[in-house]
Amino acid sequence: MVITSKDNEIIKHIRKLKEKKYRDEYNEFIIEGIKMLEEAIQEKAIIKTIIICDDCKNQGVFSNELLYEIAKLNCIYVSEKIFNIITDLTNPQGIMAILEKPENNEKTIDYKNKNFLILDNLQDPGNMGTILRTADSLNIKQIIVSKGSADIYNLKVVRSTMGAIFRVKVIESDNLVKTVKEMKKHKINIYATDLSANKSIYDVTYNKSAIIIGNEANGVSKELLDESSEKIKIPMLGKTESLNAAVATSIILYHAYRSMGEI
Repeated sequence: MVITSKDNEIIKHIRKLKEKKYRDEYNEFIIEGIKMLEEAIQEKAIIKTIIICDDCKNQGVFSNELLYEIAKLNCIYVSEKIFNIITDLTNPQGIMAILEKPENNEKTIDYKNKNFLILDNLQDPGNMGTILRTADSLNIKQIIVSKGSADIYNLKVVRSTMGAIFRVKVIESDNLVKTVKEMKKHKINIYATDLSANKSIYDVTYNKSAIIIGNEANGVSKELLDESSEKIKIPMLGKTESLNAAVATSIILYHAYRSMGEI
């Protein structure tokens, strides 16, 4: 059966999942496109439903491997008109899926890890997605974010991670100050980025450390700055005072991992 009505309950449910409150309520999120679905299958994400456009003219080409995996899962078919209502893309590939959100809370922080990344009230979805990709490129397995940060299951964030969202565990902290205090009990050095810092990113050692990246406009909160072991900054040669949050994160992380001999 092909769904042709926007009033269909499944279609209404998919549209609801574009809002954070419903993603939280149902513990689900949406992915879209061939690559994202392939990544989800490869990383064994919990796929609840696949939505396929029955008659999209510019539908992407599904590989035999993907078709084989899709056949094992719950699929529904919709008309092109309906798919265009639920898609977020200008040129959709005719396939999306509803996934179950993984359990990521403070109890799942793995303190055996060498290094941590903390995002304090990061707001821009593009920055969030880029940071996840950077973390994935360095094989960082977990990131801790404040409750007020951009939702990682926002469609723009999910899309911009290019699959990293399935490999990097993002742990939402209800109280970052409390989380940082707990990390210090595990002998983890806390490095907060701060434009007024006296030390640069080249003046500290990174083994067993957590790097805090702050809000795009206001930086790291005073409470977290007060809890940090050191405040650090990227040296600037020109007149620019600061960098985009995602760019700054990439520079700091790659320097940290290179200084530890990881790359």
